[in-house]
Amino acid sequence: MTAQTANGGTIALTYREAVRAALREALEADPRVFLMGEDVGRYGGCYAVSTGLLAEFGPERIRDTPLSESSFVGAGIGAALGGMRPIVEIMTVNFSLLAIDQIVNNAATIRHMSGGQFSIPLVIRMATGGGRQLAAQHSHSLEGWYAHIPGIRVVTPATLEDARGMLASALACPDPVLIFENALLYNDKGEIPADAGAVDIDRAAIRRPGRDVSLITYGGSLGKTLAAAESLAGQGVDAEVVDLRTLRPLDDATILGSVRRTRRAVIVDEGWRSVGIAAEIMARIMEQAFYDLDAPVARVCSEEVPIPYAKHLEDAALPQTDKIIRAVEHLMGNHG
Repeated sequence: MTAQTANGGTIALTYREAVRAALREALEADPRVFLMGEDVGRYGGCYAVSTGLLAEFGPERIRDTPLSESSFVGAGIGAALGGMRPIVEIMTVNFSLLAIDQIVNNAATIRHMSGGQFSIPLVIRMATGGGRQLAAQHSHSLEGWYAHIPGIRVVTPATLEDARGMLASALACPDPVLIFENALLYNDKGEIPADAGAVDIDRAAIRRPGRDVSLITYGGSLGKTLAAAESLAGQGVDAEVVDLRTLRPLDDATILGSVRRTRRAVIVDEGWRSVGIAAEIMARIMEQAFYDLDAPVARVCSEEVPIPYAKHLEDAALPQTDKIIRAVEHLMGNHG
């Protein structure tokens, strides 16, 4: 069952349906592709992404697994070594920590340790992010951890087009690709071209051009950042919004090009401030564009606490549109 409807040359759908369409297309296009993970079959996926796929493709290609992340991620690595194109779904980023040995010590290293004789064309999808009142164990954004690791690619689809198109590009990559889908996005609705397909996973995207300040973000924070940019426009501040899309490798050219145009930058990252992806981006800007800046680089991150359960505390802990606006106002007020 799908809510997709045609409208001229576009299709209306949700983020969830965009991911499902990408999975269906991959399974139809290549018999080596299969999906496995906890509850992906009969239950239809923890976030209903794989609903209906078991009936379409059968249990050989839509495989429910035991509750053992280390085991089924390891099986995915073995299948990739054997010539298959596995898509492994991990319910949430927190559960990926149970497979971190397989991801970091095996999937990320085999190409290097084999002298290039073997590659691991493995895709691992997982939900990330807070805002759903699932408390500390299921609300964190740990994608910055994985962006630290050589040998893997980390992508963060924030739009319907990227949710639809990043999977095909990931499956074409000879190295492991981790796809982080912010769980708050699954119900987002919109339209994409009816013929939408694979998208570039090498480049960041300018989602809103501007001249006064660069707002650099990714994933679930993109919508909040665009909303902040629209509000700031009412104050006469023209903010450019950069969607990183890929956290490893970072697209330095797009980031630095934006900063050199606007001469100011604020990074919005749902991860924590300490030793996070925002800190890495700030360092790269300082290393390569220091003399282009008119103000110190700023950042808006999650507070340094385990994400709380209570709604008002969770909202206070996460980056929000008003926090982004205040950060820009401070930057412009003190240095504009």
